Amino acid sequence: MKVNKIVALQLMMSMVLMLGTASCSKKSSSSHASRATGWDVDSQNGTSARNAGKKQQAGPGLVFVEGGTFTMGKVQDDVMHDWNNTPTQQHVQSFYMDETEVTNGMYLEYLEWLKKVFPPTEENYKNIYEGASPDTLVWRNRLGYNETMTNNYLRHPSYANYPVVGVNWIQAVEFSKWRTDRVNEAVLEKDGYLKKGAKTTDVSAESLFNTEAYLASPSTTYGGNEELVLKKNPNGRRPKANKDGVVEEKNVYAQRSSGVILPEYRLPTEAEWEYAAAADVGQREYNIYKGQKKYPWSGDYTRSSKRKNKGDQLANFKQGNGDYGGIAGWSDDGADITNSVKSYAPNDFGLYDMAGNVAEWVADVYRPIIDNEANDFNYYRGNQYAKNKIGKDGKIEIVSTASIKYDTLSNGKVVARNLPGEIAQVPVDEQETYLRTNFSTSDNINYRDGDKQSSRYFDFGDSESGPKTDQAMYNSPKHNITTDSLGKMIRKYDNSSKRTTLIDDKVRVYKGGSWRDRAYWLDPAQRRYFPQDMATDYIGFRCAMSRVGSKAEKRKSPRN
Repeated sequence: MKVNKIVALQLMMSMVLMLGTASCSKKSSSSHASRATGWDVDSQNGTSARNAGKKQQAGPGLVFVEGGTFTMGKVQDDVMHDWNNTPTQQHVQSFYMDETEVTNGMYLEYLEWLKKVFPPTEENYKNIYEGASPDTLVWRNRLGYNETMTNNYLRHPSYANYPVVGVNWIQAVEFSKWRTDRVNEAVLEKDGYLKKGAKTTDVSAESLFNTEAYLASPSTTYGGNEELVLKKNPNGRRPKANKDGVVEEKNVYAQRSSGVILPEYRLPTEAEWEYAAAADVGQREYNIYKGQKKYPWSGDYTRSSKRKNKGDQLANFKQGNGDYGGIAGWSDDGADITNSVKSYAPNDFGLYDMAGNVAEWVADVYRPIIDNEANDFNYYRGNQYAKNKIGKDGKIEIVSTASIKYDTLSNGKVVARNLPGEIAQVPVDEQETYLRTNFSTSDNINYRDGDKQSSRYFDFGDSESGPKTDQAMYNSPKHNITTDSLGKMIRKYDNSSKRTTLIDDKVRVYKGGSWRDRAYWLDPAQRRYFPQDMATDYIGFRCAMSRVGSKAEKRKSPRN
């Protein structure tokens, strides 16, 4: 009898302990309690704890590309004898990428916005619209009649869904910056941080939205118009009154911690572009580590082997001399010049035209060698670190209409280097680089590229009559643009016979074959370069966006 009572008592005590533990567990797991201190996070910093773990949403036009390892570069013979794509093992972080190339319609939206905000008829803005406009003369050929494309390709509605060309690398970068601001402007308006219709209300050069400027100083957005820039309760719930009946509502501007502002649109790095084009995700074989995949699709041929469309070309490229599209009535690839985006099947990441149609700009400065000894994670050459410029009053400097700066390119084209509403930038200095091991200077373009010591002209000091040490490996032409006293531009072409290369710090990589290229260039590993301030009728671009947070969008929990 006593034993039964003891057992019953033990069971009751166990139940009490279990209930107490559950109660404590429930209390400690409160959505607003800090796991570090137990304090109410919302009451401390105005940031809702519910944002923890909030996933990034894909921006307009983008598809998700899950990162991973791949072999960057070729492993087969290089028939062009460039030897600039030696295979290296690389790892790319997850990112987002435009489903298609940027089209004429998309780029015209950008041009129309610039024309509205910066009327080219005004003296102070006359170079902004012109500097962003594609070069339509790229279609001309001394021995060909291409005036139809010169006059119609950019603006005729028949070409609206065709990839934009005639855009140089600098223009592509500026488009990406503009797109970042317009997308985040729309996101903030939709989420209630900007007044509905703010992005179209009296938009002018003096009152523009810029993402970084908003994050740094929200109250100055739209020229300081507080009616357009709103605060919001981050908790997403109705504010409660305290014991005295006073409502202590914490309304805040959107911050990075809000989880609604998207990272910037940008050009993809070379590693990202090649990884996305190869799309090894759809090939579950060991040889993907060896880089054996020749095209964005599976197989070693450019024609489809599927019964439904057997024999059809899988990309838009040059078939042979004088053959850009096949015989009339029985066209091989359905195009002679470029073709409408999504005219061919996507690769296994869901990306269209990663081979053919137009080649595409990527972010990297060109060098013949990919230095994987220095870095094999998110490889990129071209880093130029900058920081916000701080004025004498201790505040960040916002570019005004009077402080717009212009660059004159080597071909004489004038482009705006910054626009009103942006934060003025300056190179990082010793304050950021002192005692760092990961970087020591603002400009890292020439890091470990053999620019001096590996040059055949470098004097190692073993000969008094040796060559001068100021001669560099990349001894490229230096064209000069000056302005006379009357404001007339004087162009001086470099005709020197002592130049040894076309490679310098202003040539960028472009990837993928185009409608002008033979099938050899459709291989994602192929790489070429072109001056960043020049354009062609076969190079376009698409944008990318970094992924924040988890590597994968959906991942099963590990097995126990």
